[in-house]
Amino acid sequence: MRDLVAGMKYLVEGQKWVGRHGRWWGFGMLPALLALVGYVVALAFLGAWSLDLADWATPFADHWSSPWRGLLRDTLAAVVFGGGLLLSLLTFTAVTLLVGQPFYEALCAEVDETEGGAPAPPDTALWRELLIAVRDSVAVLVRVAGFGVVLFACGFIPVVGQTVVPALGFLVSGFFLTVELTAVALQRRRVPQPERIRLLRARLGLALGFGTPLVLAFLVPLVTVLAMPGAVAGATLLARDLVPTAPEEPEEPEEGEHEHGPAAGHSAVPDLSVFSGTPARPVPGNPYAS
Repeated sequence: MRDLVAGMKYLVEGQKWVGRHGRWWGFGMLPALLALVGYVVALAFLGAWSLDLADWATPFADHWSSPWRGLLRDTLAAVVFGGGLLLSLLTFTAVTLLVGQPFYEALCAEVDETEGGAPAPPDTALWRELLIAVRDSVAVLVRVAGFGVVLFACGFIPVVGQTVVPALGFLVSGFFLTVELTAVALQRRRVPQPERIRLLRARLGLALGFGTPLVLAFLVPLVTVLAMPGAVAGATLLARDLVPTAPEEPEEPEEGEHEHGPAAGHSAVPDLSVFSGTPARPVPGNPYAS
């Protein structure tokens, strides 16, 4: 329960962070706006051509009498458009994160800098980062699709299919939305996707508390545009909890440096944790704390 509440707090703190840094809020909305425009145009074309597509797909109904021919094709056109709308809802966040990779990388880095203890950015070319992001997004979508098939089948179970299954669907979507949103911050900490999923599964309440309210909010595309920058900022704060960045170890002074270097017992590396208000702490046994 504590992790569940903590996840919700990270969501709120992320929105507060972009509220205090208005320039970054506007900057972070650009990818979601671009993706929204693209989806609206695609859905408009789909709506305009869905009836023609239904006519093309049902040549056997050409000789049917009215109203059965029209009823079949209108129903098929509605199913096609509804499927496109559902697909857009399922993929909007992943596409937005993919389009906004450079934007959210910069936003994530700014959050790390302002909070203190920022990790050194990975020395990876932009094209390779995009390739990794595409691969990871596809892997997440495949997992979500697998859960979707199972939940769809369970939806035919009386009572359970109308009560428990929809709730489980939102929880599954919330978990994988958290996986997607924390990807940028955890990539900066050199955590590969399998380890990201393992870390979030170990803190399941944290992931669900962060992602599930966002899933409900993201059902409205305009809310997605407005809330996405804060969601990325909050995911960065959450990633800092999962994989804290420890202060660097002081190097052993060379012989003869004691007179001119820092006093014995004091590190020449500044303690960056003072900027965040909480001491940076390594996780025992965590290979990603450095």
